[in-house]
Amino acid sequence: MNFELNSDQKMIREMVRDFAETKIRPGVMKRDHEGRFIDELIPGLAELGLLGMLVPDAYGGSGLDNVSYALAIEELARVCPSTAVTVSVTNSVCQDPILMFGSEEQKRKYLPPLAKGEWIGGFCLTEPGSGSDAGSLKTRAEKRGGKYILNGSKAWITNTHYGKVFVVIASTDPSKGAKGVSAFIVESSSPGFEFLPLEHKMGLKASVTSGISFDNCEIPAENILGTEGMGMRVALTTLDGSRIGIAAQSVGIAQGAFEEAVKYAGQRETFGKPIKDHQAIGFMIAEMGTEIEAARLMTMKAAALRDAKGPGLSRASSMAKLFASETAKKVCDAAVQIHGAYGYSNEYAVERFYRDARVTTIYEGTSEVQRMVIARSLLGR
Repeated sequence: MNFELNSDQKMIREMVRDFAETKIRPGVMKRDHEGRFIDELIPGLAELGLLGMLVPDAYGGSGLDNVSYALAIEELARVCPSTAVTVSVTNSVCQDPILMFGSEEQKRKYLPPLAKGEWIGGFCLTEPGSGSDAGSLKTRAEKRGGKYILNGSKAWITNTHYGKVFVVIASTDPSKGAKGVSAFIVESSSPGFEFLPLEHKMGLKASVTSGISFDNCEIPAENILGTEGMGMRVALTTLDGSRIGIAAQSVGIAQGAFEEAVKYAGQRETFGKPIKDHQAIGFMIAEMGTEIEAARLMTMKAAALRDAKGPGLSRASSMAKLFASETAKKVCDAAVQIHGAYGYSNEYAVERFYRDARVTTIYEGTSEVQRMVIARSLLGR
């Protein structure tokens, strides 16, 4: 078993780290305080090929492996989790299902502008009354001639207002429950498509999140992904991969908070010595570092498993997402504690990491849902 990254993967990690340090970090606190989207960073991210990482070169993408993708997301989140989630969403839950389930015509139409950063995209599954219970969707897609008419609403969607293309999960036959759900590619310029007001969130303030309303929204019939009734397969397969991105984001958040805590512990003195030399703080740092390394290894294992197309991906990605997101919460809490009162101030990065970490145990499947997925897999249910 080889735990060493190859030369290309190391190059990707260093390239993204350099971009994060030189281009993202200088404005990260200001964007967070102002709640301002990262639109000025999009051209640079696109130039590095980070907005189409998993898309093959034939469709304008970078054609990277999943390990490189996870490394890139971790490095972005280590500096700015808002940037990481913006990049992760357009890559994983928008482009990936089009790549996996789209027709050749759909791939050639939508993947190049997305992969090149001309457009960004999102994924519409959650509704005001259904999140983890995806089988109870209320958004309806009714076929009328050469079009589908969408009615309903989605909630907590990332990359709205700036996004151009969304993969939307809707019911085409409510009588069949989860088996009557289908997936569609929907452009935000479609008649009857409306972005709802932006959410005011605890964290990830430099990413955009809102609901979407569909009021007799017309889309061409050829924009269905696969066939009618494949929606849950599209959604679940997509989430198996996208959870790797959230795990990587969580590792990056934890690593960023950890580095801030170690730096502060070396500067702050009490009782005549740096607080890092007190056993209580040293033990906290040891625990933080150990759990981050475990979360990183689980994330890289899931990414490597997806590259190898091996069995057990769903369980591995759920385990990685569960452990990494819970680790991010714990590490950020400890980082704030090490900073003492300063950790409670928004002038220090750990306060931002603390807020940004909280949602990682909620979106793309709560920790409780991950435990259900893992338990079913382990118990053969």
